[in-house]
Amino acid sequence: MAELHVLSEGYVREDGERVASTVTFVRDGGALIVIDPGMVASRERILEPLAALGVRPEDVTDVVLSHHHPDHAMHAGLFASARVHDHWAWYRGDRWAEREAEGFHLGPDVWLMGTPGHTAEDVSTVVRTAQGLVVCTHLWWDASGPAEDPLAEDPRALHASRARVLSLPELARIVPGHGPAFTPGPGTPS
Repeated sequence: MAELHVLSEGYVREDGERVASTVTFVRDGGALIVIDPGMVASRERILEPLAALGVRPEDVTDVVLSHHHPDHAMHAGLFASARVHDHWAWYRGDRWAEREAEGFHLGPDVWLMGTPGHTAEDVSTVVRTAQGLVVCTHLWWDASGPAEDPLAEDPRALHASRARVLSLPELARIVPGHGPAFTPGPGTPS
């Protein structure tokens, strides 16, 4: 089973002038994966907790971008040796390897899931842990949703993708795009 660590909890300040993505690290055997290394107050907010886990930037094998907004992609370059994954390919150096995100495995217990809505190209990362499935996603900004994503390109697709994630068997936690991980329940916006 994979192990998951939130390196930096994201946020969106009420004044809208400060935003940070939730940055997550997953270890799945030899796969060392960073998810959404985007905007943070300083890059040390990513690198210091990673170092505390015994991982150097050059050790990271994969980076997943849930979508291409700068607040989720800004620091992908910290991991120059990694494959960078998005909705339709992975990239490393000058290599562009097209593939569907849906069902693509980064390790035995980590795979991608196409979850359009916030953007048409959104992907979520599903991680099988000892506690159950954890999904890193931008379908929710935080535990409250918001119920209606004010920036969603396709609200219907967003709600369909939320329903799909919430129906996953063994779903234990959601790591949202801009907040702390939470346990989904009856009050989780779908």
